[in-house]
Amino acid sequence: MLIAEIFHSVQGEGELTGVPSVFVRTSGCNLRCAWCDTPYASWQPEGKQRSLPEILREIEAHPTTRHVVLTGGEPMIAPDIHALAAEIRKLGHHITLETAGTVAPTGIACDLASLSPKLLNSAPDATQHPTWRRRHEATRWQPDVIRAWLDRGEGTYQFKFVVTSPADVAELEEMLASLQRDIPRHKVLLMPEGVTPEALRARSAWLSELCKARGYRYAHRLHVELYGNRRGT
Repeated sequence: MLIAEIFHSVQGEGELTGVPSVFVRTSGCNLRCAWCDTPYASWQPEGKQRSLPEILREIEAHPTTRHVVLTGGEPMIAPDIHALAAEIRKLGHHITLETAGTVAPTGIACDLASLSPKLLNSAPDATQHPTWRRRHEATRWQPDVIRAWLDRGEGTYQFKFVVTSPADVAELEEMLASLQRDIPRHKVLLMPEGVTPEALRARSAWLSELCKARGYRYAHRLHVELYGNRRGT
């Protein structure tokens, strides 16, 4: 598998914020978000080819850490992701899989599906990247695929939306309503877009108030506050 990085840190986003975790970041993505904070795994995919035994050894090098996060890029397009997840489960780890929800789960081992459908705010510039703009807009929202994740009958899920303005909330509410599923509001996490503590704080005040008013969960980016926007954190 082409792996951008493997590192030991604390989960910075979502329901498991603060939990020590080993992150396995696959390289390669079927989307191109304008604000992507890991361009080395999407816009310019880089990394090393790693065998499953090599990856597993790096995970097991942290014996006190039970949680493993499979992320990207888009991990669901990695060729051996199902085999890797199955082996991680055999070792007794809790698996969080971070995905944009554009590829069906098809039986993958996963304890927490972290679903992050992309809003209109994610679209790349139409002038600078016309081809990717078309591909991105055609792919970013796949309601049938999201339903498959919700209905898979194993583990749990969270929705994690990257928000840039209050107008984004009306869009995500329409998306969720179209799924025709009973989705508790506490399972919907709204995260301010930004790669610096200052940018996050600038949006946190109004976004946290919006969450209070609408019943959603505010989700900060703890790793940015702790380490800044750098790799391996």
